[in-house]
Amino acid sequence: MSTNSKIRPVVLVFGPTAVGKTRFLLDQLGDRGEVVVADSIQIYRGLDIGSAKPSAEERALLPHHLLDILEPSEAFDVGLFVPLAEQAVDLIHQKNKIPVLCGGTAFYFWNFLFGLPTAPPSTTQTREQAARDLESWGPEGLRSRLKEVDAPSAQRIGKADHYRLLRAWEVWLACGRPLSSFPRKEKIREDYAISLFSLERPPEELLLRLDQRIDAMLAQGLVEEIRALVSQGYDENTPALRGIGYAEFLPWILRGESSYSQAVERLRFHSRQYAKRQRTFFRRIPGVVSLNPDQPEIFLQVWRELTQV
Repeated sequence: MSTNSKIRPVVLVFGPTAVGKTRFLLDQLGDRGEVVVADSIQIYRGLDIGSAKPSAEERALLPHHLLDILEPSEAFDVGLFVPLAEQAVDLIHQKNKIPVLCGGTAFYFWNFLFGLPTAPPSTTQTREQAARDLESWGPEGLRSRLKEVDAPSAQRIGKADHYRLLRAWEVWLACGRPLSSFPRKEKIREDYAISLFSLERPPEELLLRLDQRIDAMLAQGLVEEIRALVSQGYDENTPALRGIGYAEFLPWILRGESSYSQAVERLRFHSRQYAKRQRTFFRRIPGVVSLNPDQPEIFLQVWRELTQV
C-alpha cells in the first residue's frame, strides 16, 4: 500500500456483495472523497433494486461517478470502464478531493490496477456474434465450445459469469487465439499512489447479510423492476439483464418457465457463489489491507494521512 504524496492518491475499496461497502464509505469519507463505482450493473439506468444502487439520498451525501451512464441495451466492458474510471479520477483530483474506487466487479479492479490486457478489444461485430452464439447454444453450450479452444479460460470462468464467458469467446472470434494465451500484467500501475482495502466479514455473517439483502430487494419491488424493463422490450439478450439479480427471473417472467420460488433460490445460490469468488479474487491482489467494515481504524489512519496532505 502506498501513500506517496508526490503522486496523486487513489483509494481502492472492494469487497463481496452485501459486505456493506456503501455504508462504510458514507460513514468514513466525510467531505474529502468522491466515489468511482466499479460495478458492471450499476452503470445502467433503470436497474436500481437488483444492483443495490446507492439511493438518491446517499448520492447527495457522497458523490458517485459512473452510475446510470448507459441504457440497458448498450454493451459495456472493461475496455470502456478503465478509461472512464481514469477520467472520473482526474475530475475528482481537480476538485482537490480523493477518488475512491469502490465496487465488487473484480475484473474492473484488476484491469484498473494492472492495465488493460493485450488481447484484442471487443467490437460491435464480435459482441453481436458472441451474443447470438450464447442465445443459440445457451451458457453451457457456449462453455463447451470455449473449452475446445481455450480450456484454461473455460475452467477459470464461473458458471454465472456470462460476461467473462462472452469476453473469452469474443477474443477467439476476433483473432483465433485463446484469451489465456495473452500475457497478464503483473505490476501495479505507478502513476497513482494507490491504497488498497478489502472489506471482509466472517462467512456465516456474510451469508446472512446476503439473504437479508435479497429479501429486502424482493420487498422493494425487484420483480416489478424487471417486469418494467421487459415491458420496454428488454430480454435475455439485453446486456444489462445478464447480471445476477436479473437473469434468474427472466425465464419465469418471459416464458413462464420454472416458478417464482425457483427463481429466488437461483438468485440466492448465484449470489453466494459470486461472493465466494469475489473473496477469493480480492485476496490475490498484492498489498491489500483486509478489514471488517465495523472496525475501520486502519482505514481511517490512512484516510487522515491522505486528506491532510
